[in-house]
Amino acid sequence: MTERRKDRPWLMRTYAGHSTAEASNELYRRNLAKGQTGLSVAFDLPTQTGYDPDHVLAKGEVGRVGVPVSHLGDMRRLFQDIPLEQMNTSMTINATAMWLLALYQVVAEEQGADITKLSGTTQNDIVKEYLSRGTHVFPPGPSLRLTTDMITYTVAGIPKWNPINICSYHLQEAGATPVQEISYAMSTAIAVLDAVRDSGQVPPEKFGDVVARISFFVNAGVRFVEEMCKMRAFGRIWDRVTRERYGIENDKQRRFRYGVQVNSLGLTEAQPENNVQRIVLEMLAVTLSKDARARAVQLPAWNEALGLPRPWDQQWSLRIQQVLAHESDLLEYEDIFAGSHVIEAKVGSLVEECLAEIERIQEMGGAMAAVESGYLKSQLVASHAERRAKIESGEEKIVGVNCYESTEPNPLTADLDTAIMTVDPENEARVVEALHRWRDDRDEARAQDALSALKAAAAGDTNLMPATLECARAGVTTGEWAWALRDVFGEFRAPTGVSSAPLAVAAEQGTPLAAVRAKVARTAEELGSGKLRLLVGKPGLDGHSNGAEQIAVRARDAGFEVVYQGIRLTPEQIVSAAVAEDVHCVGLSILSGSHAELVPDVVERLRRAGAADLPVIVGGIIPSADARALRDAGVAAVFTPKDFGITEIIGRITDEIRIANKLDPLDLQEDHA
Repeated sequence: MTERRKDRPWLMRTYAGHSTAEASNELYRRNLAKGQTGLSVAFDLPTQTGYDPDHVLAKGEVGRVGVPVSHLGDMRRLFQDIPLEQMNTSMTINATAMWLLALYQVVAEEQGADITKLSGTTQNDIVKEYLSRGTHVFPPGPSLRLTTDMITYTVAGIPKWNPINICSYHLQEAGATPVQEISYAMSTAIAVLDAVRDSGQVPPEKFGDVVARISFFVNAGVRFVEEMCKMRAFGRIWDRVTRERYGIENDKQRRFRYGVQVNSLGLTEAQPENNVQRIVLEMLAVTLSKDARARAVQLPAWNEALGLPRPWDQQWSLRIQQVLAHESDLLEYEDIFAGSHVIEAKVGSLVEECLAEIERIQEMGGAMAAVESGYLKSQLVASHAERRAKIESGEEKIVGVNCYESTEPNPLTADLDTAIMTVDPENEARVVEALHRWRDDRDEARAQDALSALKAAAAGDTNLMPATLECARAGVTTGEWAWALRDVFGEFRAPTGVSSAPLAVAAEQGTPLAAVRAKVARTAEELGSGKLRLLVGKPGLDGHSNGAEQIAVRARDAGFEVVYQGIRLTPEQIVSAAVAEDVHCVGLSILSGSHAELVPDVVERLRRAGAADLPVIVGGIIPSADARALRDAGVAAVFTPKDFGITEIIGRITDEIRIANKLDPLDLQEDHA
């Protein structure tokens, strides 16, 4: 009997990076020694959004959600003793993708690598930043140009590199249904490929090479069958689009190539041990089916809803992949779902619905036009509101959150403060000091000449990659590169989608929302104001706006006048808006870990502005010790992922307004009756 030949496992990665380039390098080398087969670099928010660590908006954000890379020296240290010619590196970077790839290439050159052998991926999908993740910098047109220039440069000069990773991952976390996730990702891919084709930088006979380097990065949620069918539908639609729209005959060039991280924001703070089985189930959706198997997989850790995972937590997630790949017989068989009429019917239905939605977006002028009009964002906000309403009503069940809530004491979280990793608050000052030393030691004339050449290239129509590479070699910093392009291209504030979102929760008499509306109306009446006014603020660089948007929409539906100006505001701007709009409450949303720096700053500025009595509430991924410190600093209430009832949160906000204004308590149950 002949032995079955096993398929090669997918690339196994851990999304990692924190504090400094040195600390992250040590983490990478440890992970590779544990059997990880590729690197996945998490950059901090200043790096992602084109700010140096000493910029006012970077305060509290340096080294929090990833590694700060401000210049060539940081990139050297990040990959010290890691031979880049032999490594497959994924870099989750979008607005500043060209800059980070330039730094990576120069470090590889310094190592003596053959640039044509470099392999890896830059995410570089700006559309989903406008819709969900919020790390965009430039307007859609210039952003598409940066993407186009990178793709044409890499296809010619770094042929094994994936210059873009069309990323539907965050769309699902922002509320996308499977149809929206596929349709919006495919529409983005069409916009990018059209732009590359129309740029004239690639000969028609080489266009198949461009299509062959387009990759995707997707989310796998807990609805196993639906997620697996989604991946099969993705592949089928991609094959059709590349063949019919672009005339690609080579089936290898048409192959749907994707990596995956399973759903992080779907992990729960309540009974977090349940997250392990969620992660496993979500991974199976993208590995069991050979014909739709991911090329690379990275898994979150069980405690991501609590804070920053420790190395041990990340190791546990890596071991989940290794057990499946090396202990099970999964890789010995052909596609085990081929011929299933259930799967075929679901995939066929998804394909049909997606093609109709893709056509609708094309009729609007394509993905970029649908971003600028606000159509895509408002659709996502509405879908997310609908899903949250189902969770709150119990129609969609989440174990440990809205059902089976009783639990034994959890040994994993017995000491919550050691169940996650914390970033040293003094780290930021050290990074800023190192940045200043770098600027002092470089050849200033060469750096300024490089920036001038970059601006001149941006004002014209030449490919921006050569000028960017010279900036990297000349010691230019991340913030300087981005500001040079801001000067030419301008900045972009994406639509929030809040004002156009439809009512998601019924407010008929006897419903919880009706009771909260009555409380809001009575409080406004007692205060003698037409409406209660709530400012929803996103201080710092955290672009995860889903929670803030859902609070804003529900507060609006409960009768509040909502002031929501979108993401990326300084504490000073938030306080100025609160005073100018004469609001009754300030609600701050932060998921990046910068709450300890930014929230007390807002509270102190309100005091100095004569608004010390204005209640401040905070929501986000906030460890219990930090929540206590925030309340001690004057915060009225802290909400974390376990507080999933948005209507209830709006009721509690109203209570805090009453307490701050010395009004008697109102019994919600009494109103509800």
